[in-house]
Amino acid sequence: MSFSLTLFVVDPDTAHNAIGSKDVRMRRAIGGRFKREMARDDDYFSSQIADGAPTRYEALTAVVDGGPFDEAHGFQYGYAYRMICAFHGRMIVTSNFSPFRAGWLERVDEGLKSLGVTAVRVAEFGYGLPSALPYTDLPGHGVWTAAECATALEQYEAATEDQFAALDREVREAADEAATWLQSARAAQGRGIVGFMS
Repeated sequence: MSFSLTLFVVDPDTAHNAIGSKDVRMRRAIGGRFKREMARDDDYFSSQIADGAPTRYEALTAVVDGGPFDEAHGFQYGYAYRMICAFHGRMIVTSNFSPFRAGWLERVDEGLKSLGVTAVRVAEFGYGLPSALPYTDLPGHGVWTAAECATALEQYEAATEDQFAALDREVREAADEAATWLQSARAAQGRGIVGFMS
């Protein structure tokens, strides 16, 4: 089975605070901006919706309202939260992480650690959703704060050429890409990275 990462440069607090905010204007704006994407997703998950899962817009409404949630269909709330992050942030390139196989994130983390990068771990993007949302295996979710991104980028930039040379090609390319994510967060001043594994 293969997975993929979807990452956003966004203020994690702004995204998180949307949960239960009851912000109708924001919900409608998201619904308008992502109308086609939601229709495509509803088509993709049509069998689950037929079995009682909420549509993507119904899930978005529940996330913004803070419930009620159907615990049996937590994945829909995770994807709705991903839309909130897309609305408030900017998607970044994840070409070395879409698709990937089990164990790849941990392998990249080992490479980053060998470079001295310990402030962040890409495997964090496979963790659970914010506690205000129902549990689901996928999408996974993780956050790198602006401070963690800044520290990680300093660590990466302090690595020596010998440390880089010791990495195999694929891991080095993935580590270099992760550094571009960190640079994007730094350029956005005060924003971190929120990611989703699906």
